[in-house]
Amino acid sequence: MTTKNHRWLPHVSVAAIIEKDQKFLLVEERKEGKLLLNQPAGHWENNETLVEAVIRETLEETAWHFRPTYLVGIYQWQHPKDNELTYLRFAFAGELLSKDQTRRLDEGIENTVWYDKKEILDSADRHRSPQLVKCIEDYIEGKQYPLECINLVP
Repeated sequence: MTTKNHRWLPHVSVAAIIEKDQKFLLVEERKEGKLLLNQPAGHWENNETLVEAVIRETLEETAWHFRPTYLVGIYQWQHPKDNELTYLRFAFAGELLSKDQTRRLDEGIENTVWYDKKEILDSADRHRSPQLVKCIEDYIEGKQYPLECINLVP
């Protein structure tokens, strides 16, 4: 039921797909008492571009400086327990530049881990959402869209 005072808005997020030696950088984050796995990811904030958002989120959640090189895909996911909760994720692939050894990880992030695809699939009960696997599958399939496909209109 929609009313004049109710506006549905998707949660726009960004995620970094980072691979090294056939392993993917993931974060372990505590949500509702459970330790879950996800890509370095988070919400897009006001007054930043999507590329700036994925750079910031990766640094905040992993302490790694990240340079996105292309867009892997855009993903729409409806939370199965809340039909008002929809996520629109922009997943970027790129490279790690350097790690800030003095930086503390974001609140709720307990650790960073490197998992290969099999380890990721075997840990499905710990995935924050099905977007984790879909983004990695698309990355492995070679899906690539240039960053220039995201246009900032003044």
